Amino acid sequence: MDMLVQFFQWTVDVIDRLGYPGVLILMTLESTFVPIPSELVMPQAGYLAAKGQMNFTIALLMCTIGSVLGGLINYVIAVKMGRPLMLKYGKYFLCPPHKFEKMEKFFITHGEVSTFTGRLILGVRHFISFPAGLARMHLGKFCFYTAVGAGIWGAILETIGYLVGDRPDLIKKYSHQAAAGAALLCVAIVVIYIVIHKRRKSAAAAAAANPPAA
Repeated sequence: MDMLVQFFQWTVDVIDRLGYPGVLILMTLESTFVPIPSELVMPQAGYLAAKGQMNFTIALLMCTIGSVLGGLINYVIAVKMGRPLMLKYGKYFLCPPHKFEKMEKFFITHGEVSTFTGRLILGVRHFISFPAGLARMHLGKFCFYTAVGAGIWGAILETIGYLVGDRPDLIKKYSHQAAAGAALLCVAIVVIYIVIHKRRKSAAAAAAANPPAA
């Protein structure tokens, strides 16, 4: 708990000193592979917003922009370095070229829902940009779905900080509950997406098999 309190205080100090740029920098780092948990960044912005020292909406905007910037860093790394490395060494990590090609095709087709839901899942949000970059997902779509997912999660965390204030124990408790709820939401979204996708695929196949009479 002492380490949690110290990290909590450090993020408060960074945001308190740097203001909105502090939120932007921390969330940019959080969205890469730097181990800075958003659960101890955005609640501080909410805490300062409750004290009248920060605007809730502007802080959330900085969070969203920072998350997109950090995601783009991972995306570019994957584009520039990931594919050659995966094709050459992927077989040593249970991902030979034919499996890698399937992963690419999957992300090209389902990249939107994967990117959006990935931003809401603990332990996944930091790395979801890598498969997007490996598959060269459309950059505009990648930024849009990253922003939406990160914005929703940032708003949840900022609201927690706004309501509970300078209480790292409560922030931890409610953040874990929010993460569990977000995971369940993602499962529901994926199930609905799969059902809709299968129905559309079946309808397309039926239309192809029974073309309208001339």
